[in-house]
Amino acid sequence: MPTLTQPQTLIPPSTHPHADVIHRLEAGGSMLPDTPENLMQIIGIYKAYAVPMDFYWRDLLYIAERVFLNPIPAFKYFLPQEYLDLPNHYAGDTADLRIWRGEATAHPELLEFMEKGELKRKLPKLFHHLWHDRVNMEFAEACMRAMLWHQDMGGRFNDYLYTEEYKGACDRAIRAYFKGNPAMLGLHKLFPEMFYEKCRELSYYSNLGLFWEVMAPVFFEMSDIYDEGGFAGVPAAMDFLVNGIFAVAGRPIYHHVYVGDECFELIPKSCGFTWLYEAALPYVEAVFYRTAPFRGTKSYNAQAGQVPQDQNDFHYGILYADVFPVGSAGIPPTLLMQDMLHFLPPYLLEYYQQHCRGEDDMLIQLGITFQRSMYNVTSAVIQALRAALLYPLDDQNPRHLMANRQFFEAQMDRFVRPEARLRDVQRQDYR
Repeated sequence: MPTLTQPQTLIPPSTHPHADVIHRLEAGGSMLPDTPENLMQIIGIYKAYAVPMDFYWRDLLYIAERVFLNPIPAFKYFLPQEYLDLPNHYAGDTADLRIWRGEATAHPELLEFMEKGELKRKLPKLFHHLWHDRVNMEFAEACMRAMLWHQDMGGRFNDYLYTEEYKGACDRAIRAYFKGNPAMLGLHKLFPEMFYEKCRELSYYSNLGLFWEVMAPVFFEMSDIYDEGGFAGVPAAMDFLVNGIFAVAGRPIYHHVYVGDECFELIPKSCGFTWLYEAALPYVEAVFYRTAPFRGTKSYNAQAGQVPQDQNDFHYGILYADVFPVGSAGIPPTLLMQDMLHFLPPYLLEYYQQHCRGEDDMLIQLGITFQRSMYNVTSAVIQALRAALLYPLDDQNPRHLMANRQFFEAQMDRFVRPEARLRDVQRQDYR
């Protein structure tokens, strides 16, 4: 186990069960120990995650903007060329803020996989789709549903979805979309709330798509920096994420629907919803911490008492997951692991070949590496919130340092429960 950084000398040591991690955070570190092996794993998995994420964000926006209320969206995972060529706002020469030095269009590795799949043969898209030889968009939709279900997490985004202004914008888009379809217009008149609720879900598609549009180039750039010999350790990788959070915090979150050449602004940019407060923080809370019990891993029978009565007490996110049962077929995180398996950098693939119990174990090891990497991302969020709301880590005022301490301890309280994997990721032999 790595040597832990000593806590600040101006205040007494923490007595929290996770005092060692708190002291590391106070020294500017991450919840994940600073070892070369950890750094290699998290950067490699960020790269493997970024490639399918480049598909996720594009398809989420395509569904929110173009598929919209199609009653039989059988081809919603078939991205048109228009969205594959859609410039990422944080990559390429035309970027609003260039985070990644690569191109703004879909990643070359993604395009190659979409064309040939695991079969390594160029076949019609429909064949690859029916053979399930494709990117698993079901994972992205599961994340979206987690955000939709855990919607009351602060911010103003969800509140706006129940305003008359939003409903009026939905009405205009619905009438335009179903123009010439009296049956659907009649249903909308009879059951307007059903259509509004679907629009709310689609607004979360847009929310998550705009969130991941930022994260994909962040992870691509981190991979390139590591390949060039950058990042002295895990804290440096975390600091890159912290700086990225502040750089894009004000990015607008909106939802536009396109019917032909006409644009309907269900959530206009003028609402002032921002990336940090309306997308990033709700995503971390809903997906990293809460989510919901995956089917087949917990009983939904109320008499069994395996699901908490209080929604705030849900603890099924990646920070708590027992990767072995979660790694079963059809469970959303496993779909992500399968996607990432196609895009592993050579050094991470070699690492798994050395440490896995055969190829069948690789998805489990991918899941554990992903868990480590998300503890680092969560550390970046915690450090960013501390920087925004409290005091610098090198502040010389003991009261300020104690305020930081109380903040860190409150964050660590969420990892005291036995399901948390914080203690596990402190060990290099956690595999």
